[in-house]
Amino acid sequence: MTSIRDQIQIFKRGAVELISEGELAEKLEHSQKSKKPLRIKYGADPSAPDIHLGHTVPLRKLREIQDLGHQVVFIIGDFTARIGDPSGVSETRKQLSEKEIKLNAKTYQEQVFKILDKKKTEVRFNSEWLDKMTPNDFLVLTSHYTVARLLERDDFEKRFRSDKPIVLLEFLYPLLQGYDSVNIQSDLELGGTDQKFNLLVGRELQRTYGQKPQVVLTLPIIEGTDGVQKMSKSLGNYIGVNDDAQEMFGKVMSIPDSLMIRYATYLTGWNQDEIDRNKNLHPREFKAAIGKRIVFLHHGEKAAEEAPQEFDRIFKEKLIPQDIPVYKLEASKLKEGDAIDLIPLLAEIKLVESRSEARRLIEQGGVKINNIKISNVNETVSLAHEITVQCGKRKFAKVKKA
Repeated sequence: MTSIRDQIQIFKRGAVELISEGELAEKLEHSQKSKKPLRIKYGADPSAPDIHLGHTVPLRKLREIQDLGHQVVFIIGDFTARIGDPSGVSETRKQLSEKEIKLNAKTYQEQVFKILDKKKTEVRFNSEWLDKMTPNDFLVLTSHYTVARLLERDDFEKRFRSDKPIVLLEFLYPLLQGYDSVNIQSDLELGGTDQKFNLLVGRELQRTYGQKPQVVLTLPIIEGTDGVQKMSKSLGNYIGVNDDAQEMFGKVMSIPDSLMIRYATYLTGWNQDEIDRNKNLHPREFKAAIGKRIVFLHHGEKAAEEAPQEFDRIFKEKLIPQDIPVYKLEASKLKEGDAIDLIPLLAEIKLVESRSEARRLIEQGGVKINNIKISNVNETVSLAHEITVQCGKRKFAKVKKA
C-alpha cells in the first residue's frame, strides 16, 4: 500500500495548486481506515467532438490517481454544455444543439478511455440531476451566491469593464458545476488553472449542503504549437489525440524550443530522470524524442518508429510521403471541363476543417498543387489528370476524377 505521504507527492507532482494539503491528508487517512477509495471528480463539457493533447494533462494525472486505487467520477456535462463554460473566454459561447452534444459525448468517451482505466471510472451525465431540478431548487441554489462574488471572476470582470455582454445563463454555470460536486459527493476535483473559480464554488456549495468540502487540485494550461496561446482547436494550434502518427510527430517538431520542457513534463509521461536525460540532447533531437514518445503513447511502438523516418523523408529529402490518401471526385462535384474551385476542393478532400481555414492557408502561402504554390483564393483546379495537393507542411492528398 502506498503511504499517505507518497500519495500526496503523486497528487502534487506537476500540479499548480493544491487546496489544501492538510485536507487531502485527512481524506487519504480516512480512505485507508475505511478501505473506501476517494471519489475524484473531473468534468468535461462535450463542446467539440475531439480532444487534444492539452486535455490529456488532467487525464494523465487522473490515471496516476487511479493507479493509487482511487475512483474517478468522469462527469460529461451534457446539461452544462447547453450553456457553455465562460472560463477564459471573452464573449458568450454559442449554444450547442442536443444532437451535437450527444455525438460529441460519444467520441469524448472513446478518446478518454485511451488513458483512463475504465474499470476505475464512473461515468455520469450531469443532466441526470440537473434536468430534475425544480424552479424552487434553482432558487435555492442561486440564493447561495451573490452577483458581486461572480464578478470577481477575472473573465467576467474583464467583459464587464469592456462593456461586453454577460448573459444570466453564464452566471449559472459555476453554480451548476459546483452542484455536480454536491450530487456525486466528490472528495477532490481537478481541472486547469482557468477552472479554479468553478472548483472553489464546488467547495462552498458542498459546505452549504452539509458535506465536507472537496479538495481542489489545479493543473497547468498547455500552450499550443504556436507557443503563445493555450492549445485550442479553434485557434488551429492543437495536436489532436486522433491525429495520425505522422501529423502528430510533425506538429511536435514544429513547436518552439521554449516549449520543449513543458511538453516533456506534461505530455510524455516521462519521470524526471527521463526528462533530465533527454533535455541534454541537441534541441532537434530532444524535440524528436518528445514527438516519438507522444506518438508511442497514442499510436504504439511501430508508428513511433516510422513517424520520424517519414518526417525526414519529407523535410530533409523534400519528398512526398509514400502513403497518402487518394480521392476520386464524382462528376457532379465538378464544373465543365473537369474543374473545381480550390477552396471547395480542399474542404471536399478534408485537408482543412473549414472553408475559412482553406482561405487562410491559401493567403498565407500554405497550399501547393503539384508542388506549385497557389496564392489566389479564387483559383480553379483542373482534374483532367491526377493532381497532388499539399496543405501546410504535412498534409497531402492525391485527387482525380472518378
